Amino acid sequence: MYFELLQIRLIAHVQQRVQRGELTERGLARHTGISQPHLHNMLKGARVLSPQMADLLLHHLHITLLDLLDADELAAHQRTGQPG
Repeated sequence: MYFELLQIRLIAHVQQRVQRGELTERGLARHTGISQPHLHNMLKGARVLSPQMADLLLHHLHITLLDLLDADELAAHQRTGQPG
């Protein structure tokens, strides 16, 4: 498992929640302290999601990196204590 893949999954998770209407870019930006244009550009791939900003998003969304793993990766993590 590579951090870049987890970044991609986190961005996809945020994009899905925005598309479903669960949150807005503006509201998420306000709650995380990330500027709305910067957040928008991260979600569109024009800016890189830094580890610090990933932490802000994870915290606000009440998820962990484990929530971004698929079932096989999660099972491997539970067996070995290491992500798959």
